[in-house]
Amino acid sequence: MAERARWYVVHTYSGYENKVKANLEKTIDNRNLHHLIHDVQVPMEEQVEIKDGKKKVTLKKIFPGYVLVKMIMNDDSWYVVRNTRGVTGFVGPGSKPVALTDDEVNNMGIQDKPVEIDLEVGESVKVVSGPLENFVALIQEINTEKHKLKALVNMFGRETPVELDFNQIEKLD
Repeated sequence: MAERARWYVVHTYSGYENKVKANLEKTIDNRNLHHLIHDVQVPMEEQVEIKDGKKKVTLKKIFPGYVLVKMIMNDDSWYVVRNTRGVTGFVGPGSKPVALTDDEVNNMGIQDKPVEIDLEVGESVKVVSGPLENFVALIQEINTEKHKLKALVNMFGRETPVELDFNQIEKLD
């Protein structure tokens, strides 16, 4: 029976959460470990601040110092996560990581189910954040489990393949 990927909590240096997420995603890509480590999240919530009479919405980390990783736990996946720069260890007794229960995952509001998006391969979307902001991208592949898509962006007269998060794009009208 194939083992089911579970969510684990990883402790990081304070302020390194996004760096750990980026480093881990890069390692997963470089070592082709997508079959072991499925998702990495830094849970955020919107917070509304009122400054000088202006309403400002900011994203704030729900659990500062922690990153959530959905993975199939084995020696290889444990080693990769544990040895990612900025990670101080897994949450659990001793060096034994403890997976979150389904209830805990649901209570944290983690998007664990594939997201339905109204896009299809061959469609063009506008990039709304990141280094390619305001570029138009042509969708080549959609990965609803990872909330990412692969697309081509026309840069300097040449089609360049890019990977974008769903939250970096919006549908063209």
